[in-house]
Amino acid sequence: MKSAGDNTAVMDMFEKGKVLKICAPMVRYSKLAFRSLVRKYNCDICFTPMIVASDFLRSVKARDSEFTTNEHDRPLIVQFAAHDAQTLAEAACVVAPFSDGVDLNCGCPQRWAMSAGYGACLINKPELVKDMVTYVRNQVDNPNYTTSIKIRIHKDLQRTVDLCRKAESAGVSWITVHGRTAEERHQPVHYDAIKTIKDSVSIPVIANGDIKYLRDVEATHQLTGVDGVMAARGLLANPAMFSGYEDTPLECIWDWVDISVEQGTPFTCFHHHLIYMLERVSSQPERKVFNSLSSTSAVIDYLQSTYGSVHDLPEGANRKSKFELNFALQLLSQRGRTWAIHRPLQKGSVTMTLQWTAVAFFLYVEIGIILLLCIPFISAKGWQRVFHLRVWDWMSRFWNKVFLTMIIILIVLFLDAVREVRKYSDKQAGADSKLQPNMVDHLHMKLFRAQRNLYISGFAVFLWLVMKRVVTLINQLASASATTAELQARADSANQNVETCTKENEQLKRTLMEGKGDEATAEGMDLLREEVEKLKGNLQTAEDSLMNSQSEADVMKKQMDGLAREYERLMKEHQELQNLQENSNKKDD
Repeated sequence: MKSAGDNTAVMDMFEKGKVLKICAPMVRYSKLAFRSLVRKYNCDICFTPMIVASDFLRSVKARDSEFTTNEHDRPLIVQFAAHDAQTLAEAACVVAPFSDGVDLNCGCPQRWAMSAGYGACLINKPELVKDMVTYVRNQVDNPNYTTSIKIRIHKDLQRTVDLCRKAESAGVSWITVHGRTAEERHQPVHYDAIKTIKDSVSIPVIANGDIKYLRDVEATHQLTGVDGVMAARGLLANPAMFSGYEDTPLECIWDWVDISVEQGTPFTCFHHHLIYMLERVSSQPERKVFNSLSSTSAVIDYLQSTYGSVHDLPEGANRKSKFELNFALQLLSQRGRTWAIHRPLQKGSVTMTLQWTAVAFFLYVEIGIILLLCIPFISAKGWQRVFHLRVWDWMSRFWNKVFLTMIIILIVLFLDAVREVRKYSDKQAGADSKLQPNMVDHLHMKLFRAQRNLYISGFAVFLWLVMKRVVTLINQLASASATTAELQARADSANQNVETCTKENEQLKRTLMEGKGDEATAEGMDLLREEVEKLKGNLQTAEDSLMNSQSEADVMKKQMDGLAREYERLMKEHQELQNLQENSNKKDD
């Protein structure tokens, strides 16, 4: 730690009538190198990361690792997490020669902090907060040294107002208000609450929450009337935000490289900051390549080869020209516009692995075949004629083997996708992402890919079964239609035989009625017996046909019952797949 000489009167900055732009305390990120970077781009005040006061006092190693500064790192506010007044005051006395103020964290909503008595749980202990402010004010021997608090709001806003008024009475220099409750994370900021707090106290108030662009600073000031605005994630994504840049300028990225190399920033911190800075302006394949880099030299080589090096320009040339051109082209491509210059992607720039690309293609083929089989103006007999072509006869020899092979492959891929979803939805993975916040996006990307693969393989299995069943149903329907036509032909034949017998019977009657004598009668009786025998034969044939028809009708009924049971089984499988997908989505949420 290096002393910077005389302390800057931070409170004088609030008297200038401008809205102060402040870099928020961010664990692992608001360290000296990053503070040096944002100060180059119009950041007025910087906070250190939150430091646990008791650990800071107990360990020299903790002091050396948690708090570093230099003569240019001013104005600087050191934020502490504490739950008793004397510990906070002692920690403040240690850092007072090297900083311009201390801030008490009363807003951290993380469980570990609240369970230890730090962070947002302090907003429910206004008397303790008041004592902590008083102790620091009384024990730090510097009238210009500031003591501030950073809080979240209560659901009952009057409780927050009471807290702020008690802190004000204890001599707090200013209050930073994060406009969400301790339970809220990504909900909209309550600007009306910040305005109410500002109107309730006479000390400066700083607003915090959802500051992503410079225009948000002015908008927040207009809505709330605050004296300053604090940004966290917005500055991580764009350290030049307070200078008016919509996205990280390329000069800022090279400034970060220069500062990190000069100060000896550990590679993990150096790399993580660049991941945030390049997130908005690089494609997913490029982010995948960049995130896999494992050394400072590899990162610098990547930046030079991808965007160009500003150090290659002639002396006196515009330092931004080449760099900004490449960066602008990259940014345009991410916003859906056409590149004026194309450059090849790095190796590995594929969004899906080859196997999942093949499975997705197979899924689309299945969908196309099923839609084709459902074309209404092609009858089942027509499809049966297609299925009876020679090429299908040749393929039918391998059909069952192919079907079983594809089922096994798809089920294996489906189970692998289920395993991946469970892996990246696991509580341990979530805990790891909290320990390494830069990995959150990577974890979400992995989970999204696993869920995508789960859906692809699941639907591929389901549609493969459906497609096979549809083909079977078409063949059965065509066979049933042929059988029905045959039965109809037999029925028509039986009807014709009945009509013929009826006509012959009428003719026989007329003959018998017109015949005279015993000779005519004998002749008529012989003819009648012949016709009766013939009629009996026809009737027996008709009866046999009807019996056959009844048997075939029973067979068809059994087939239809079998088809109905098979349909119900398919519907149950479909429901199980849907339930599995819903369970995966619930785990993701």
